[in-house]
Amino acid sequence: MTQVSTAVAPTADADAPNDLLTGDSYLESLRDGRQVFIDGELVKDVTAHPAFRQSALSTAQLYDALHDPATHDIMTTVDRYTGARTHRFFTPAHSAEDLLRARDAIECWARLSYGFMNRTPDYKASFMAGLAVTHDFYKPFEQSARGWYERYVRQGLSISHVIVNPPVDRNKQAHDIPDVYLRVVEERDGGIVVEGAKLMGTASALTHAAFVGQIHLANLEAGKADDMALAFMAPLDTPGLKVICRTSYEQKAGSPYDNPLSSRFDENDSVLVFDRAFIPWENVLIYRDTEKIHQYFPRSGLLSRGFFQGAIRMAVKLEFMAGLLDRGTQLNGTDKFRGVQAGLGELLAWRHLTWAVTTAMATDPEPGPGGTVLPRMDYSAGYRALAPISWDRTHRFFEEHLAAALLMTPSSAADMKNPELRPLIDRYLRGSGGTAEDRVKLFKLAWDALGTEFGGRHELYELNYAGGPDQVRLDTMNWSRGKGLLDSYGAFVQQCMDDYDVDGWRRGRWSAQS
Repeated sequence: MTQVSTAVAPTADADAPNDLLTGDSYLESLRDGRQVFIDGELVKDVTAHPAFRQSALSTAQLYDALHDPATHDIMTTVDRYTGARTHRFFTPAHSAEDLLRARDAIECWARLSYGFMNRTPDYKASFMAGLAVTHDFYKPFEQSARGWYERYVRQGLSISHVIVNPPVDRNKQAHDIPDVYLRVVEERDGGIVVEGAKLMGTASALTHAAFVGQIHLANLEAGKADDMALAFMAPLDTPGLKVICRTSYEQKAGSPYDNPLSSRFDENDSVLVFDRAFIPWENVLIYRDTEKIHQYFPRSGLLSRGFFQGAIRMAVKLEFMAGLLDRGTQLNGTDKFRGVQAGLGELLAWRHLTWAVTTAMATDPEPGPGGTVLPRMDYSAGYRALAPISWDRTHRFFEEHLAAALLMTPSSAADMKNPELRPLIDRYLRGSGGTAEDRVKLFKLAWDALGTEFGGRHELYELNYAGGPDQVRLDTMNWSRGKGLLDSYGAFVQQCMDDYDVDGWRRGRWSAQS
């Protein structure tokens, strides 16, 4: 595998090689014999199967945007490490301006799914881009890190990740569950053989490879859990890798009129099972190293860059929902009610706050490895804790201010085409200042976003996107204490207390009056 040098000679933008996948080449790349299972069936071609084909097309549309003259310059740049053209977030940032331009690229992709595709290929760029400047950390597998960075950045690969252990016997130590948790079972000259399961493989069925690692809370004990201290890249066509998918909301969806979101933006979640899968050394990043497996999370830039991408996507999603709520209340004729306006105002505030956080992350960055910069972690931690609340509040606004209107729609688009029913629908289901067809269309969109299985999955996803709610808050507290922030905040309190004692003011202008 080709090595990546630390830098290359500058290349004129027009002369930079462009090997980024197109929509068509992306779809073709998924026809690789991968073992994806759904409803007891081994899927022969995920791009053609009704459980995945529309979502595959939605991802293909993202790749097309990299080549579209209207978005090409917004979305791509020349990578200083390979000299190749790539997505702006797929390469490390070296300035606040780089982060702002990367934000534009992330936003551009997020808008193509109205914020409802969360694990687009730029999601894992939060980790993969860091390999360009952190490859030495992975010694003796630094060549693996370099090689995967080059493949990723040149083609714009779609990478999923599975870093969570199955929720089995979680009251036990990881090394006490060797029959479930992923571990190495054999070492060969050319690589390792692994066995076990990992999750959650969101969108894995439609990606090129999965990053397999451990979440930073795994607490693998040296000398006992060494066989589980692994991180590697697993192409989806790896022999012995089986992708076991949940039910497909896309396959259950009716017409585009009935399910405009779930019919094309369902990122199927899955469990990845490694059934004595062989992982070549060139795909291994960490091997039997319990110290390093606990360090890669903070060293990689994954956290702050990941929340940067997530916040941009969430801001787009909240913007869409604010527009949807506004139009829905207008069609109901309730948009002038005080409570409705207050609810919409708060939803807009969440959108504006989320977008402002991305600006702060980008324009007030912190130093990263190798002369790079990272979105500021303080602000990332704040977003991480507040984002689930914003989506919970969004649900509440729709349920309070649209209420039964979300349910008062015909069963399907077929009712709209029934000559006996259509006059009745036009009369009794019309909106304030809109036709019945427009009103039904909008409320079906709102229900798909919130009330369907797809909508329920998004509620669960946003609540647990960055970890369990308690853990998110604990991480924010522990990180702030570790960085000395709480000590400085406590010193600020002590400064106030030193202004006075039981005898009165001790300093400042107040003391002159004592």
